[in-house]
Formats: sequence, structure tokens, C-alpha cells
Amino acid sequence: MVNKAVEEKESVFVSSKEFAEDNCLKIFYDTPDTKIRLQTVTVNRPGLLLAGFEDYFASSRVQVVGSAEIAYLKSLEEEKAIKRLEVFLSKQIPCVVLTRGFIPNDRYLEIAKKFNCPIYGSEKSTSEFVNDLVHYLNELLCDKTDVHGELLDISGIGVLITGENGIGKSETALELVHRGHMLVADDRVIIKNIKGRLMGSAPKRIRNLLEVRGVGIINVEDMYGISGVLEEKQIGLNVELVKWSDDIERIGDKNIYTDILGVKIPKISIPVIAGRNLAIVIEAATKSMCLKSIGKNPLDDILKNMKNLNNRKID
Repeated sequence: MVNKAVEEKESVFVSSKEFAEDNCLKIFYDTPDTKIRLQTVTVNRPGLLLAGFEDYFASSRVQVVGSAEIAYLKSLEEEKAIKRLEVFLSKQIPCVVLTRGFIPNDRYLEIAKKFNCPIYGSEKSTSEFVNDLVHYLNELLCDKTDVHGELLDISGIGVLITGENGIGKSETALELVHRGHMLVADDRVIIKNIKGRLMGSAPKRIRNLLEVRGVGIINVEDMYGISGVLEEKQIGLNVELVKWSDDIERIGDKNIYTDILGVKIPKISIPVIAGRNLAIVIEAATKSMCLKSIGKNPLDDILKNMKNLNNRKID
């Protein structure tokens, strides 16, 4: 039996039409209210089951039928092939996808209808389709969360800007876009943990839009062109805008991280005060993090110079 505790995740239901459109599939059989239950990122090819070996069959996976399975069924007597298909489609599988442009005959579709199993078709090769489907399932079934903030691509780094309402996140994001950086999401950032990487994007209905108090909603792509927006970006830094306080650490020699969906990323808190250009400060913070990642830290150089100076005094 399949180890469901390891393989399966929380189920996600998608409509047959949505599943077909997202994966460029032709629908051979479904019903108007068909919902595809997806609960694992793993895909199955049912060759062993069609050959008569039913143990260890992964019925929770999307089933992909390619040249090998089709050739095997054609090698069987018709009635035997029909019986094998009935066993296969009776397993309450999510759906079946035929690759390489194969088209099921009417009798095969009657069996699908009998067991209410959706059947789709793809023109892609089996290996290419499986790779694309696994990528689709990884994104669909991954852990995800919503964060209130801004996400931008700043000098190649995905920077998540957070902070309380009214502190100036959207205005700062607008200034950064004006300075040549790219907006990914404003106000609401959808974050997904895809194989240990935090990928951020905007909800479709507000993609490319930015709300600025006193101005209203602007379309960044219309205003700055396609170079001003990005659909998705891996998050590498969290910049938190905080109210100015005398307790704010000046040197910033401590490495602070924030945990999102079990993944830790560097975090910097930047105090906000009237007249301070936050966009430039965030740019500098991002570039400073990049330099530190390759071993260039000015604070380390200062401490090293002080140590050398003290050693010379002792000598």
C-alpha cells in the first residue's frame, strides 16, 4: 500500500475545466459538475495495473497513459483489454490523461462514464507532460499563506516590505518602481513554500495594481511598462518598516531572521521618520545584504582594523 502519511497532502479540488485549461488539455469525458481531487504531487503511470498487478497501486495520483500503456492494451484481445480498463477506472482515481495525441475510442469512453472518471488528452510527449504536471501540482498543493505588505524585485532580490497600516509601504513601493525596480504585489502577497523556496505573487484580480493614499489605484504596467512589474519572485529579504524610536539599534551587527512557512529569511527593521527617503534606504539595505552574502561586511573590516591598531599599541 502507498504510504499516504508521507505522500499525500491536504486535498485541493479544482473544476474539470480549470484543470484542463491550466494544463492545456482536451476534455474527452467529464460532467458539468466534475471536480478533480488532487492530493499528491506525484504522478502515476498505470502499466503494472493494466498488466494485472494490483498491489501497491497509487489510486490518489493523476494517472498518465502514454505510448507504452497504449501499445500494451492494443496487444491484448479486445475483451481482455476492456476488463483491464474496467479494473483501472474503478479505482476511484482523480482522472486519466492520454499523452502524445492518443484518442480513446467510444467503448473506452463508455467505461469512463460508467465509473465517472474524467479523461483528458495532451499532444505533449509523456515525459514532457509529466514534468509540467508535477510543476503544476507542486504549486497547487504547496503550503501557502497571505501576508499584508509589498513585494518587489530590487536589484534581483525579492524584498518583502511589511509594517503596520499607514506607515508608508505603498508609497515606498511606488518610489522604488519609479527608480527602476519591479512591483510583484501590493497590499496582499500570496506566499508559497515550493520545495523550500518562498515564492511570492499577487492575487490575480489586483495584479499590477498599486494603491496610494490620496492618489487612488494606479496600474503600474500601464504607467511604467512591462519592465515595472513581475508576476512572481522568490523572497530573499524581509524589510519591516517601524516607527522611529531611540531604542532602534544603530550598528545592525545582529543577524535577524523571520520565519515564513518554515523557511527563514534575513530581516531588517528600518525606522520611519519624516523626511527620510525609505526607497534609497531599502535599496542600500538590499545591496548591503548581497555584499554580506559574499563576505563583504564593513563592520567586520572596522573591527579587524581596531584589533590591528590595538595590537600595534601593545607592541
